[in-house]
Amino acid sequence: MMKRHLSKLPHLRTGFGNFNSFLCSCFETGSTSGDAKGFLHQQMRMNGSPYATCCAKLPEELPKDNPVSNMLIDSFGRQHTYLRISLTERCNLRCQYCMPAEGVSLTPGPQILSQNELVRLANLFVSSGVNKIRLTGGEPTVRKDIEDICLHFSNLKGLKTLAITTNGITLARKLPKLKECGLSAVNISLDTLVPAKFEFLTRRRGHERVMDSINAAIDLGYNPVKVNCVIMRGFNDDEICNFVELTREKPINIRFIEFMPFDGNVWNVKKLVPYAEMLDRVAKHFTGLKRLQDHPTDTAKNFRIDDHLGTVSFITSMTEHFCAGCNRLRLLADGNFKVCLFGPSEVSLRDPLRQGADDHELREIIGSAVKRKKASHAGMFDIAKTANRPMIHIGG
Repeated sequence: MMKRHLSKLPHLRTGFGNFNSFLCSCFETGSTSGDAKGFLHQQMRMNGSPYATCCAKLPEELPKDNPVSNMLIDSFGRQHTYLRISLTERCNLRCQYCMPAEGVSLTPGPQILSQNELVRLANLFVSSGVNKIRLTGGEPTVRKDIEDICLHFSNLKGLKTLAITTNGITLARKLPKLKECGLSAVNISLDTLVPAKFEFLTRRRGHERVMDSINAAIDLGYNPVKVNCVIMRGFNDDEICNFVELTREKPINIRFIEFMPFDGNVWNVKKLVPYAEMLDRVAKHFTGLKRLQDHPTDTAKNFRIDDHLGTVSFITSMTEHFCAGCNRLRLLADGNFKVCLFGPSEVSLRDPLRQGADDHELREIIGSAVKRKKASHAGMFDIAKTANRPMIHIGG
């Protein structure tokens, strides 16, 4: 059977659009002034959409017999069943929204969690009620023992989903073995369909290899293959509809992500394209756009287009946060535990683990951190002024 691949995209206009203006603005400092806030509010008013939705509500419909231990329930009743584990801080790309131009200091190898430590902590979380683990980085596929880690994790009793978020550079050749080891879901990051823009944004070549990885995931039966795309005004906002076109004949879920502030990525509200504006562009270009029913803990607002095999989603962390339904926790590569992506608070699990703490003591540390989790993040302008680690340290 002949396979259709994504290397050739007919009828798509993938040009540079306002790329020159992005080049001029990408090194500007972020702004949190009243003018900046007014700019965003004006953009959202101009691009109001009948599809726009309010913030998520507390998930009252979750089953009452959910076997989640008290360790994973915060003071607002949110049950945290999803753990994102960063396997490494190392990466084979240098994406501008993830890493400062001057680079970052990496944690020395001995201070990174070992495979045995990762498995012990993962087992602790899963036995307490976590049913989904996502492997992140850095770039998780650069870790040499990733196959063994997947095999151990996938055999944890109670784990339903083992996923990965990857830049796709080496995924195509590694994915068959990773699937054998239990990897059940794939997210691939790709922010442009133009190779030259890819090289500018990531400071590396490799666009074709990412496209090959998307094809490989489809051929191996992953459905959907999720493609994460951070939208930045003047850089790739002219490609929104081109990305949506990829969903026409392939089981791809395109996930448009609002540009978020992290240390060193020179966030500026004028680069942020709000969800309402992105959705309006899609609705005007494609007929038959329908909102799907989202799970109460979904970070994405999900849509289907008539006659498209795939789907389109929007992750609206900045303009319509989903904190009320948050079920996510993060374990960083250096062993620090983080209960909110945008919160600066972290607590080490590596240090007590290496000092001989038993499972009960570790559960006490985890539970205390979860109980301190706030109702919501501070909002985009306060986040931009709050010290937080670069994304490559936190884990994508």
